[in-house]
Amino acid sequence: MLTQLKKGALELCVLAQLRDRDRYGYELVNAISEEIEVTLGTIYPLLKRINQIGYVETETRESADGPARKYYHLTDAGRAALSQNTGEWSDFSRKINKMIGVDDNDKT
Repeated sequence: MLTQLKKGALELCVLAQLRDRDRYGYELVNAISEEIEVTLGTIYPLLKRINQIGYVETETRESADGPARKYYHLTDAGRAALSQNTGEWSDFSRKINKMIGVDDNDKT
């Protein structure tokens, strides 16, 4: 079940990570992995897909630490999707928590 939940939420997590600044793929994996386990093999196909639908744009930048990196930048369409999906996620998770008896205000 956890795998299916992660697949459904991962796009939202990636968009949220790009909200405040551009990031490259490996950096996204590290940031998201602080909370949920993900791999490059999961993130890169997702980045390709959201690039194709116009949620992100890419820019290759030179790196002092090695080869050039492809950075991902959130577009206006990506910001709109993030806003809509955040609202839908909030509503969905609130309803699920209610059904399974989890108090949204319980921080334990």
